[in-house]
Amino acid sequence: MKYLIRKPDTFMNTLNEEINSILKRSFNSIFPEYVLEKETKGLTIPVDIKEFDNEYKIRVEVPGIKKENIDIELNKSYMTISAKKEEEKEEKNKKYHKTEFAYGNYSRTIYFPQEINISETQAKLNNGILCLTLPKMKTQEEETKKIDIKE
Repeated sequence: MKYLIRKPDTFMNTLNEEINSILKRSFNSIFPEYVLEKETKGLTIPVDIKEFDNEYKIRVEVPGIKKENIDIELNKSYMTISAKKEEEKEEKNKKYHKTEFAYGNYSRTIYFPQEINISETQAKLNNGILCLTLPKMKTQEEETKKIDIKE
């Protein structure tokens, strides 16, 4: 038997994300703009989120981050993108006059108001921009039928 041991901060973050997810889905019909995104701990990844009739298109800025250091976890109702940006090399006797580069762990969770077709999702990395195409699950449209009245 394996035991799952969680650190208190990890457990609280997971619990907080689950509560936010439930609240967002509950209020989706009332406040649809509230549903789309939530930042998680760590450095923020800039995103563009576009919704079309049949899909979502998301562009994520990940300059200087290698493909191997990007992790995408996809669920039918949310997606978490995690990335790690490491300093390239160690230099002895270095003295910075100014540094504005951010190194560390990046993370972003995006919630969707409509379920995603996980098997058809595509991701492409080009020039530091991660482009994701997430097709929506097809919902069965209500069928209407004309009923004849007989005498």
